[in-house]
Order: sequence, then C-alpha cells, then structure tokens
Amino acid sequence: MTPLPPDTDPVPPDDTRLRLRLLFGDSAMLGPGKAELLDHIRSAGSISEAGRRMGMSYKRAWSLVAEMNAAFATPLVLSARGGASGGGAVLTDTGAAVLGHYRRLEALLAEQGAADIAAIRALLRDMSGEK
Repeated sequence: MTPLPPDTDPVPPDDTRLRLRLLFGDSAMLGPGKAELLDHIRSAGSISEAGRRMGMSYKRAWSLVAEMNAAFATPLVLSARGGASGGGAVLTDTGAAVLGHYRRLEALLAEQGAADIAAIRALLRDMSGEK
C-alpha cells in the first residue's frame, strides 16, 4: 500500500469531517490529535515545536508522546535533550508505520463511507440560518 504524504487530511466533500479514534482496550488510544502531533514531530524534528504548532503546551505534547511510547511494543518517537548538540525528536520506523496505517484508514473510511456519510448528512435538518 502506498503511504500518504505528511499532513494529508482526507475529508469528505463539503464541510463534513471524519474523525477516526481507535481504542485498544481501556488504556491505549490513537486519534486525530495524536496523529497530528506525530505529523508535526516528523516535520519539525521537535516535540516542543510540534506542540507549539498545535497550540499545545510543552508538557502536554511530551505527555502524549510518553503515552504513545508506553502503549506500543517499541517507541513511536525518540528524542534527545537540547543543549550543545541541539536535541530534537524523530519518528521511529514504528512511529512512521503507525501514522501511515492511521492515515490510510482515514482515507479508506472517507472513500468507502462517502455514500453513507452523504446519506446521513441528507437526513440532517437545515441549520444554515443558525449560529
């Protein structure tokens, strides 16, 4: 399967959004926020910069990375402290694989579910005049 480019956001037509959240038991979860954080870590090379790009505190970004790293058999993100060598963070092969699988699932659901999403949308009441 061909990987999607970074920051790909498969969205059905119009203003409908599809948000995928995977729950593994009671403790492990992967959803749009963690996937976006992984995307930003990959592009920024920094957990703190990834958090800033998302309007997230440094502590929250690090907490989410620690949560993801603990949930998987091998870490998704490796980091090095700052200082003279500069520090930074990278996705591991596992992190890239998890993110790629998640993005492909989003695309698959958006494509395969488009007719059902449109059918559900057609059943909504008209909210165009509401705030």
